[in-house]
Amino acid sequence: MLTATNPYTGEKIADYPALDAEAMQARIGEASAAFASWQATSFAERADVLRAVAKKLREQKPAIAKLMADEMGKPVKEGGPEVEKAATCAEFYAENAEAFLTAETLPSDASHSYVRYQPLGTLLGILPWNAPLWLAFRYLAPALMAGNTCVMKHDPNVPASAQAIADAFAAAGAPANIMVNLPIETPQVEAAIRDPRIAAVSFTGSAGAGAKVAAVAGSEIKPSVLELGGSDPCIVMADADLERAADVAVLSRIINAGQSCIAAKRILVEQSVYAEFTEMLRTRLAALTLGDPNLESTDIGPIARDDLRQNLHRQVSETVNAGARCLLGGELPAGEGYFYPVTLLADVTSEMCAFREETFGPVMAVAPVADLAQAVSIANDTEYGLGAALWMADTDKAQQAAAQLNAGQVAINGIVKTDPRLPSGGIKRSGYGRELGPHGIREFVNAKQVWVA
Repeated sequence: MLTATNPYTGEKIADYPALDAEAMQARIGEASAAFASWQATSFAERADVLRAVAKKLREQKPAIAKLMADEMGKPVKEGGPEVEKAATCAEFYAENAEAFLTAETLPSDASHSYVRYQPLGTLLGILPWNAPLWLAFRYLAPALMAGNTCVMKHDPNVPASAQAIADAFAAAGAPANIMVNLPIETPQVEAAIRDPRIAAVSFTGSAGAGAKVAAVAGSEIKPSVLELGGSDPCIVMADADLERAADVAVLSRIINAGQSCIAAKRILVEQSVYAEFTEMLRTRLAALTLGDPNLESTDIGPIARDDLRQNLHRQVSETVNAGARCLLGGELPAGEGYFYPVTLLADVTSEMCAFREETFGPVMAVAPVADLAQAVSIANDTEYGLGAALWMADTDKAQQAAAQLNAGQVAINGIVKTDPRLPSGGIKRSGYGRELGPHGIREFVNAKQVWVA
């Protein structure tokens, strides 16, 4: 049984039946059976399907945004744009997949030699709760346009959001079973990965869970793409546009109540502007409104689950006990719901919990640095390597520093974000492989060499 709980009230929304082993195998079989006909379609035919799905998503945008607000606490003013972003992703690959997968001629000793990109088969996507629509389409759109069929195992926290995605495919008239929703409980995931009809696995989630998925997939010799956690640094130098940097750093940290892998989590500020910039952050964070995620006036909704909230508070408490200054928040609120206050921790060092662990919530940790070299050193002193941001006037120098940062993506004077046009992913315990852009669609294809005498 999958139970959806409203994090704003702490009350159960509904129970949803989970598939048993037999039903799970049947659903995977349906996606597998659909592969032969789907891979035989043209790019133009696939594009028509993805565009139709995007249209249905937009038609259902308010309803889907409310589902996300109710199931995992995302404010509706963020939920609507997330649905739009998912639709845009579908349209982007509809427009560009054929060009990304065009056969490449390569010179050799043959009269003609080339590489063609062909689908692998049926894929399994294992998705988290924090961006139910966007993270689903980041997996689905390129995989389907490449000619694969997709099994979607969404998080147990968001069963209605997952069904809404399946409903959009059905309403769009998509061929049956090219995308199959798989509502199963977590202990069944290993069996799904090991099913011989699953050709590859895409996983987004924590580093711990990702390690388990990678181990199972590896034991079956199945390729996988892992997008895992992050403890992203945001470096702010004295010559930066401090007002703009503060605006963007706060936005990055509090999107989805801070429950984002690529949020700015460790703010490293040059010593000469440290006090000034920290006060800028405090002022902006203090102005944010916590509340009902179904209200447009709400900036920050609740944490998705109480166990996540309790762990976040442990991280804050350990950091303060180790010597950090708590300038804002830091106390568990009374009352219903899984709220955590916007929290600002200053004078955090690399040995403290908020820098060593990923904090998944509206908690910002700030530290002074002597210069850019020290900032880069501290930024790299983490087991994660997802994203990083650099704020400084000298963009040439910033690009040199970007080359030294151990991260999958770096934003200079801007926000770290995912964009269908650009590859996204991490290194170290933030995962491997890439999603999005031309790189993402080539993760789950067979790059087949053809040599003609």
